[in-house]
Amino acid sequence: MIHRRAFMKSGALALFAAGFGGVPNFIARAADNRKILHPYKKNKVLVCIFQRGAMDGLMAVSPFTDPNLKTLRPTLFMSPVQAQGGMMDLDGQFGLHPALNSLSSFFKEGRMAIVHGVGSPNNTRSHFDAQDFMESGTPFNKGTSSGWLNRAVGLTGHEATPFSAVSLTSALPRSLYGDREALAISNLQDFAIQMQGNPMAGNMAAKSFESLYDQTSNQLLNKTGKESFEAMKILKSTDIKNYQPANGAIYPNSPLGNSLKQIATLIKMDVGVEVAFAESGGWDTHFNQGTVNGAFARNLRDFSDSIAAFWTDMGQYQDEVTVMTMTEFGRTAHQNGTGGTDHGRASCLFVLGNDVQGGKVYHNIKSLAKADLEDGRDLPVSTDFRAVFSSVSSGHLRLKNTNGLFPGWEGKKVELMK
Repeated sequence: MIHRRAFMKSGALALFAAGFGGVPNFIARAADNRKILHPYKKNKVLVCIFQRGAMDGLMAVSPFTDPNLKTLRPTLFMSPVQAQGGMMDLDGQFGLHPALNSLSSFFKEGRMAIVHGVGSPNNTRSHFDAQDFMESGTPFNKGTSSGWLNRAVGLTGHEATPFSAVSLTSALPRSLYGDREALAISNLQDFAIQMQGNPMAGNMAAKSFESLYDQTSNQLLNKTGKESFEAMKILKSTDIKNYQPANGAIYPNSPLGNSLKQIATLIKMDVGVEVAFAESGGWDTHFNQGTVNGAFARNLRDFSDSIAAFWTDMGQYQDEVTVMTMTEFGRTAHQNGTGGTDHGRASCLFVLGNDVQGGKVYHNIKSLAKADLEDGRDLPVSTDFRAVFSSVSSGHLRLKNTNGLFPGWEGKKVELMK
């Protein structure tokens, strides 16, 4: 049966294919009995990756020339000499963690930018609250019903498709709640399940199921039910299982790698994707964080290799795609007593695309001296996340009017898009 959480609030649909034995046979049959849609026109696509758990931006992109860094992190400090397995010098001030090596060429080519000292003006150190504020785009209002990505899709002015906004997650992320339909799909192959079972019983069930949507007085149920049919009949026309990445791209066999591979599949199907969402977990490094090796480096390498594979796979679609990462907050500037870092304030994020003014670390960081740290312990937020999100989404998706994107915010964008 379909789980009741399949129909999310405010008109957004999240159909969970995994964990419930796949899509029921009668739905698959109903989708198969309908005419397959023609591909939609190619759109600009914004791919967002949320690093949940609060990534340590001071280790991912280290201000290695600041003499305070080694004092604050005596066992977590890394050599700035890449030849010795240390960081890659980006600009004489910041170094890129060696586990991010697969992204370094994009920075050198000028198509990847880094924004440092970025975060929320709300100083909460609660993962749940910080993620909620960042995804709603209203950092001091918990009552906002929609997410900023859902609002962004609405501002494109394009006719919606079943895949205008899609998240490769088991549940719909907060950023995709809203009036525009959005899909949460944990696995495309399960979502596009093949017909099986007794044909007669399947046809009867399909008729009953479609009648349920046709006759319901619940407008939301009717709308989202029809969207699920549209999405499934598109996927059933594609051999998702045997998808072959282009240009020799090899995705890591990890949750993020698999999510980005499926996003690439959807983009190449020309099904009208405008916003795609994926997640990367495991960034809450309170102990045994490591440096060149260790938990943080392993997670960072998967993050880097997954994005690099996706970008390579995009090939001729690269002009249409921009990738932006985000994390709810950073880590303390001072390491703790267990070889890790605790909840902090600012972190960094990455923006990759051919329309990005890359090859630069955008920041307003002063120093890591205690007097310049927030509460004497954290890298302060010197760039509001909305200044980056607004610039990237409006610049790449070509939004003509962004007044409703971040309600109440009147700040200045970080000009990092061409």
